[in-house]
Amino acid sequence: MTTEAPPTTTTSTAPTGRRLWTRTRGIVLAVVLVLAAAVVMAAVRSTARHGELDPRSADPYGSRAVAELLAERGVSTRVVTTLDAARSATGPDTTLLVAVPDRLTHRQQERLHSAMADSGGRTVLVAAGGWSVERLAPGVTADPAVSGDSTLAPDCALPEARRAGTADTGGVRYTTAHLDADSCYPSERLATLLRLPAASGSGDTVVLGAPDILYNDRLDEQGNASLALQLLGSRPHLVWYLPSLSDASGAATGDRKGFFDLLPSGWLWATLQLFIAAALAAFWRARRFGPLVAERLPVAIRASETTEGRARLYRKANARDRAADALRSATRTRLAPLAGVPVAQAHTPEALLPALSARLAGDGQDLRSLLFGPPPGDDAALIALTDQLDALEREVRRS
Repeated sequence: MTTEAPPTTTTSTAPTGRRLWTRTRGIVLAVVLVLAAAVVMAAVRSTARHGELDPRSADPYGSRAVAELLAERGVSTRVVTTLDAARSATGPDTTLLVAVPDRLTHRQQERLHSAMADSGGRTVLVAAGGWSVERLAPGVTADPAVSGDSTLAPDCALPEARRAGTADTGGVRYTTAHLDADSCYPSERLATLLRLPAASGSGDTVVLGAPDILYNDRLDEQGNASLALQLLGSRPHLVWYLPSLSDASGAATGDRKGFFDLLPSGWLWATLQLFIAAALAAFWRARRFGPLVAERLPVAIRASETTEGRARLYRKANARDRAADALRSATRTRLAPLAGVPVAQAHTPEALLPALSARLAGDGQDLRSLLFGPPPGDDAALIALTDQLDALEREVRRS
C-alpha cells in the first residue's frame, strides 16, 4: 500500500499592491497632471470666450464696441436668435449678420438663403465653413486649410477694403465660381473676404473668413474698425443673428450634424500621423529583441558567486518554494546513483524512495516529506531543510 504525498503549497511571486503602486505611481501622476491641465485650460478658454460675437457683450471676444460705433453713425443694431426673426427682419435697408453660420442645420440654411436672395439688402457671413457656405452662398467653396497669417493686405478693388487697408481677416479661405465677385485679402491666392453681388437688385453677400475684426479687443488694431464699420454700416439697420441651439426651427428637422462633422478640420491627417508614429515606435521597440546569443565571459565567475547571486534573487522575491525545489532536485540527482536508481528516475518517488529506504534505517514517510514535501513556510524552515538534506546525503554516502 502506497501513501499519497501531502498536498503542496506554493509561495506566490506575484507583485504586491505596494510594489504595483511604486511602479505605476509615476504614470498615474502624469495622467492626473494632464487631466488637471486640460480642465484648467478648458475653464480658462470657456471664460475668455464668454459672449463671443455678441454685440451686447463687453468681454474681449464680444462685439459691443463695433455696435456702439455703428450707433454713433446712425445705424441701429438688433439682436435676434431665431431663424424666423432673422428672415422677417431682412429688407433692402437692412444688413443681416450671421454670426455662426455653421451652427445652422441644412434646412435652416436653405430657408435663410431664400429670404436673403429676395431681400435686396446685405448679408454678412462670419467664418462660414464648408458645412454652411455652399448653401448660404452658392458658388463659394471653403478650403479645408485655413490661412496661416492673421493680418492680410486687401489686394483687390473693393472700395471698403482699399480704404481699410490691412486687417485681421486671416481664417477660412474661399474660392468662388462667380466672375463678378470681389476677392479680397488673399492668403496663398485664396480669398479670406468675398463680396458677391445679388443676381438682381442692389443686394449682396459678404463672406468673411474670420471674426477677428468684430472682437472688442481687436477692433483698434490694423484697419479692423474701418473694415467692420464699412461692411456693417452700409444700411441704416443691422440685424445681428446669433443662431441658437434651442431654436425650434432647427429642432423640428432631422437634419443634424454627424459625429465627423463636429470634428475639427485636419483630424484625419492628425490621426494618420499618430498611427504612423505608433507603428514606427512599435518597429523600433521590436528591433531591440532578437535571438539569444551565447557570449564568452571576459572573466571566470566562481560557482559560489553564482549560487549566492541566485540565492539573493530568491530571497528578494520571497521565492522559498523555488529555492526549496532547487535544493531538493539537486539532492535527488546526487542520491539516485548512490542508491542504484537511474538519474532519469531520480525525481520519481516510486523509484527513488524504496531504494533509499533499503539503504537506510527509518520511516520512508520521513524521506518523502524531506525530498518531495511542501515548501517551507519561512526562512528558518528553509535553512532547516538545507541541513536535513545535507545530513541525508552524508548518511547515504556512508551506508
